[in-house]
Amino acid sequence: MNAKTANKVATGTLYFIAGFVILILAALLGYILVQGVPHLSWHFLTAPATAFTAGGGIGVQLFNSFYLLILTMIISLPIALGAGIYLNEYANPKSRVTGLVRTAIEILSSLPSVVVGLFGFLLFVVQFKLGFSILSGAIALTFFNLPLLTRSVEESLRTIPDLQREAGSALGLSRWTTVGNVILPAALPSIVTGVVLSAGRVFGEAAALIYTAGQSAPALKWGDWNPFNISSPLNLMRPAETLAVHIWKVNSEGIMPDAAAVSAGASAVLIIAVLLFNFAARYFSKVLYRRLTASK
Repeated sequence: MNAKTANKVATGTLYFIAGFVILILAALLGYILVQGVPHLSWHFLTAPATAFTAGGGIGVQLFNSFYLLILTMIISLPIALGAGIYLNEYANPKSRVTGLVRTAIEILSSLPSVVVGLFGFLLFVVQFKLGFSILSGAIALTFFNLPLLTRSVEESLRTIPDLQREAGSALGLSRWTTVGNVILPAALPSIVTGVVLSAGRVFGEAAALIYTAGQSAPALKWGDWNPFNISSPLNLMRPAETLAVHIWKVNSEGIMPDAAAVSAGASAVLIIAVLLFNFAARYFSKVLYRRLTASK
């Protein structure tokens, strides 16, 4: 086999593998959407779930998912941003501290989500007596989300050429001023992309929340926005069954008459939300890149 033929065979094999992966993804998404979209309605998206009667919705679970996502990002983003800046801009690559931090990130990223959930249950639910609550779930999801978010920030900063750092030093700027006013704005589009993609991963998490946020969704008073009232949607100490946990619960308990329809509809909503996160990441990345670089 000559070099030209070998190149054609290798290229064709790679195209086949790529097409096969795309086909699997399209088949999976298509099946879920075809099964679930017909069950979607405004009532289904806003009504509370029911246990023993048909006709329930996912309104409370959908709100809990977004609420937990926002709280998780509020907690994890500043930590990941600080860790990423330290690792890429300040840390000595050969120091033991840097090696320890990177080892911790690797270990956290390799832990199964169910292990993170059990850790959160033993520490936050039992030891700290937070109970099954939104706060326990948000802290557990922070441990789950932190490695991916830290890597994303670090890689975004690493793509910025050292010439910009040297230019800041030549102008007499301190390292912190250079990072805050030159490096971070340039890396912002990539950071936003990583944040949105990690948000999609957090939104679909279930195992870690089963043991921390709980498997119940009490009725909420939507007009009561006092976070200290137990029935308030903003209360951090109430149990909060999310959309992903609800799908698992519906399929495992088998007590809901229309469990198949609810599960299919909730799965479709979950897939659509994750797809929107991915499309939003690409859109905001392009918009920020154009505005920060003044390119068309």
